Amino acid sequence: MKPIKISYIDGRITIDPNLCNGKPTIRGKRITVQTIVEFLSAGETEKEILRQYPSLEEKDIHACLLFASKLMGRKYVLQEIT
Repeated sequence: MKPIKISYIDGRITIDPNLCNGKPTIRGKRITVQTIVEFLSAGETEKEILRQYPSLEEKDIHACLLFASKLMGRKYVLQEIT
């Protein structure tokens, strides 16, 4: 069975099992959503992130935040593993 590539938020967020171990990335680049969210949480500005990653667009950063927000809006069920 061939691995499936998935995209979200107008194709800005992609998940490809063959790229970055299947983590969500920005437009199929080797830049993960996690990386961008971590930069923002450390206090980096959008302007600085765009300087460090010139292939990104402002809309990519906003898509990362929207994607993370949508993940947090899901219901999670915890299971105890013995």
